Amino acid sequence: MAIEEIKQAVLAGDEEQAPRLVAAGLEAGTDPSRILNEALISAMDEAGARMSSGEMFIPEVLVAADAMKAAMDVLSPHLVGGSEEARATVVIGAVEGDIHDIGKSLVALMLDGAGYEVHDLGTSVTAEAFVAAAREHHADIVGMSSLMVTTMPKMKGVIAALHEAGLTAKPIVGGAPLTQSYADEIGAAGYAPDAGGAVQLARRLI
Repeated sequence: MAIEEIKQAVLAGDEEQAPRLVAAGLEAGTDPSRILNEALISAMDEAGARMSSGEMFIPEVLVAADAMKAAMDVLSPHLVGGSEEARATVVIGAVEGDIHDIGKSLVALMLDGAGYEVHDLGTSVTAEAFVAAAREHHADIVGMSSLMVTTMPKMKGVIAALHEAGLTAKPIVGGAPLTQSYADEIGAAGYAPDAGGAVQLARRLI
C-alpha cells in the first residue's frame, strides 16, 4: 500500500506528503529500490504518458517532478550504488543558435525522473560541446532540441560530429518544427514529439 500511496502523492505534486511517505516506507522496511522503481519512477512514467495523452499539462508535470525530487532527497542515502542505478546516460541541449529552454528542460526533467542520468548542457550548444560532453559522460543518448527552423540544420552537424569522433551515443531530436521524416533525413536514431515521447523513445533505444 505504501508504494501506491507514494506514487499517488508524486502524481498529485504533494511535496510534503511524498517525502513523508518515503520515510515511513523506509522505516517499515520497504526495499529502497522498490520505492525508486515502483513508486517514483513509475509515477513519472505515468505523468509522461498522461501528458502525451493530454490528461496532464506541463505545469502539473513540473509540480509532480518537484514532489519526486523531494522524495528522492529522502530516498537517495538509502540507495546502494548511486548513479549505477541509472538506466542509461543522456546528454541533452538546445542546438547552437537556439535559446529556447523550457521544452528541453522538461525533457531533461522527465528523463531524470524516469531513472536516467541526465547532463543538461543548456541552450545554444555547439557540436563540439555535444561531442565533448558525450565523451566525458560516456553518453548512451544525445538529445537535441530546436524550436526554430533556422537552427534545425545544426542537428545534422552534431550527428556528423558524433560519428567523426567515433562515439556510439544514439542521437535523438525534438522540437516544434521537427518531424519524423526530418529526423530520418538527418540520420537521427529517433524523434520525440514531446517529453513523454522522449522517455518512451529512450526506452526503445536502450
